Amino acid sequence: MAAPAVAAPAAALDPAALVAADPIAHLLRRATFGPTPATLAEAAKFGVAGWLDRQLNPAQIDDRVCDEVLTRLPLAGASVPAVRAKLKKHSYDAFGQLGRAAIARAAWSNRQLFEATVQFWANHLHVTAPSSGVWDSRADYDAQVLRKHAFGKFADMLKASMKHPAMLTYLDNRSSTKAHPNENYARELMELHTVGLVYGEADVLAAARLLTGLTVDKNGLYTYDAAKHATGAVNILGFRHTNATPAGGEAASLAFADHLARHPDTARRIATKLCVRFVADEAPASLVTKLAKVYLDNDTAIKPVLRALFTSPEFAAAAGKKARTPFEDLIATIRALGLAPEKSGIKALDALYNGLVNAGNAPFRWNPPNGFPDVAAAWASPSAFLLRCNSHLNLATGWYPSQLTRPADLLKSLVPVLPGSYGALVDALAVRLTGAKLPAGHTAAVLSVAGKLPTSSLSSSDKSLAGSVPYLIALVLDSPTFQLR
Repeated sequence: MAAPAVAAPAAALDPAALVAADPIAHLLRRATFGPTPATLAEAAKFGVAGWLDRQLNPAQIDDRVCDEVLTRLPLAGASVPAVRAKLKKHSYDAFGQLGRAAIARAAWSNRQLFEATVQFWANHLHVTAPSSGVWDSRADYDAQVLRKHAFGKFADMLKASMKHPAMLTYLDNRSSTKAHPNENYARELMELHTVGLVYGEADVLAAARLLTGLTVDKNGLYTYDAAKHATGAVNILGFRHTNATPAGGEAASLAFADHLARHPDTARRIATKLCVRFVADEAPASLVTKLAKVYLDNDTAIKPVLRALFTSPEFAAAAGKKARTPFEDLIATIRALGLAPEKSGIKALDALYNGLVNAGNAPFRWNPPNGFPDVAAAWASPSAFLLRCNSHLNLATGWYPSQLTRPADLLKSLVPVLPGSYGALVDALAVRLTGAKLPAGHTAAVLSVAGKLPTSSLSSSDKSLAGSVPYLIALVLDSPTFQLR
């Protein structure tokens, strides 16, 4: 008896191959939280170099829509005294406003590269929110460390974080004294924030002693307390200092930060992390080397590094090599569908934030100090994909959150001219939402929910069209191509 025939395996789908070879679209998939017709047109008008020039000077970009939403979140960037004056001790309200502001900025700011870069630094110099002790300082940390220095010099940002009560509280340096040095901040300063795993335990001990005295006063503000500082010469990763007096401890600590920021291992670490964020899960070695040199040649300035990254051949060759996180998928969906902020209040932002909590990717809510993972494998699971599918459908139908402002005619806003067949409609939706048509089998599967074939004729008088459209849109958003950053 002959063995039963075995069907030949279907060819593996390569979503990257479905992405149009369009350098503008590729740039906007990475340097923004999702392309829109307006951003694509703007980038086409200015070209890659011109668009980067514009985005790297965010103060010149009109951002009134996003700014208006942020007025509803007055604690999102508030100072320590302002938060303390408004809230009870250990209130989570400032954390909540900060997280919702991050969603609003990603979705509706015109300063997209700035916001993407702020998110990168928030992950790199991570302070979990909410977390114990930083209820009054985490919003100020976002404003005065991350946002203030995102396009400046890393050395300045590092020193600002070293002198901020949120970081000193989060990593325990506020309780570190000459009698009992706490090693936590010293270790993470080197391992996570700068050089990586190139230090020894002796370096940690010496750095912990050096950093004593950097603390927080009774009002929740940074202060240097010379009485808590441990003196004595240090030699840490090539940094030598006599550290002779308690009064000189703060200056010695800041000099150490400058040394770390300009260390070749820090240059490579930041270059690698930028490549993982914007280029590919496996950072191209050649680009890491180039970016590290740009970083050092420009005294830790970030703008030249970003310009070199986005104009590199390695970046151009990396289309389809990054996948969206749950946060990025949600924001890209909002942007792709043209959903605008609610007219007043923050109920929609509440809903979006809570959905991201369920997905494990709400802004700043990663518990360890190493920041959210930024590789596809970390977010790939059936349950995570199901959450994305539900989100796509909720946003396409307007079910949840219902408060977002929607186009008067969603289909017409996405496909201005109705095609003559259902297959052509899905093709048009796919090109508009993902940048490329779906494979024929996927198109047929999408249309199965409407009981149609790709060849089924379509006209504006089709009574089933209105009911089917949100589902067709959601299924296109569920496609592998839309999952690509």
